[in-house]
Amino acid sequence: MSTWTTHYARHIEQEEQQLYDHWLQLVQSESPSQLVDRFRLLFIEGNEYPDEEIAAALDAIVLLKTANQEFRFVLNRCCHILINRWQARPQYQAYIPVLIQLFESTPSFRSVKDLARSKSARRLRELVKDFVETEQYITLRRLAQVISAAHDNDRPAGTEPLSSLIPRYPYLYDHCLLAEGSTYEQQQTIRQLKSRAQRKYEIDLSQFVTYQVRRSQLSQSNLLDTASRILQPAKNPTLLSDQELCKALKHFAGKSQGSYTYRDLARCFLTHSAQTPSFQSFKDDLYQYITASVDPEYGKRQFNNQLYTQLKNTLPESNSQKLNDFLLVRTCSQLLNFLVVESSQQPSHFVFIDLLANLGPTLTTGLLLKIILICRKVKPHLEKRFSILFNHYESYKREAVQWLIYAMEHLNLALSTNFSTLDLSFISQW
Repeated sequence: MSTWTTHYARHIEQEEQQLYDHWLQLVQSESPSQLVDRFRLLFIEGNEYPDEEIAAALDAIVLLKTANQEFRFVLNRCCHILINRWQARPQYQAYIPVLIQLFESTPSFRSVKDLARSKSARRLRELVKDFVETEQYITLRRLAQVISAAHDNDRPAGTEPLSSLIPRYPYLYDHCLLAEGSTYEQQQTIRQLKSRAQRKYEIDLSQFVTYQVRRSQLSQSNLLDTASRILQPAKNPTLLSDQELCKALKHFAGKSQGSYTYRDLARCFLTHSAQTPSFQSFKDDLYQYITASVDPEYGKRQFNNQLYTQLKNTLPESNSQKLNDFLLVRTCSQLLNFLVVESSQQPSHFVFIDLLANLGPTLTTGLLLKIILICRKVKPHLEKRFSILFNHYESYKREAVQWLIYAMEHLNLALSTNFSTLDLSFISQW
């Protein structure tokens, strides 16, 4: 069975498979510009497609009673057959946004006249128009932004929507660039994009920090003029100022509490937790572990009580049990729901906004980092929380959601310094 069907439970009609096979064959033999033109003729114009058998198969698909629910999956899959192949070839990647933008174009006047005479053509146009409102198309549009920004180092203006920033945050890709019905091959394409973006970010970050450290060293030796001549300048890859970036990196990669790094603290906590007699004892220790990073003045107002109540109400029926993996994962995932956002159905995030307003993005992100370092299995859960916030605010202008941008930038730094091979141990010299 094809990889296009093994990871997806929908029943595939004969005509539908015929459509997929058609594009799978063409993508091997035709240029991207030819394929974009074919795509426009078949799906946007809805007439004059050169292969009558494929046009007839599409007519049969759009006239099915289930087309309202199912056609978005069909169209998404046809897009990804082309996208997956083009993504693997850098010289073809620029055609991906061109393909996706087709859905925001309108058919020619002649095509519109033909639509009026054909029931299947009218139905196709309705379904394509509806497709633009689906989760499948939204993820495609975000993907187009990621591809378009791959070679663009300019920082988007504050008047642009938050959605324009998605290329900057690889940890959102799994949740924002894949929709229901994504095949294994689509998932692999997004993982490759994510890996490439993450690696580039880490290299750019390392080069910038190295440049700043060497510049600082030469400056202290009264060789600043020499530094400007011999050092290759490196650009700050974040949306933070140089000073904000330095502070955040020292916090996440250096010693954040006394002589301990975040990873040191997590190791100590896990070693101690292995000896706790019960789940209740673990929750008590977890409360102390988290609040140790919270300003006492802020904590005693209401946060500490809220946190205590949250932990108290987490699986109370298991309080007498020994800590196990299930209890650890469930406790930490529910804690992230409490600290960031519950779900897309319940997107309130007052606690998170309050933390950012009172502790700032560095310390707030540090609280989240503490949790995922003691339970690495919930790292994707935290990334999902941020994708919920991103989706919720993506149409807002950047200048209106600066608090969220700062939070996403800090999470990028925290994850890169603690969950990758990036070594910034020399950051203290900056």
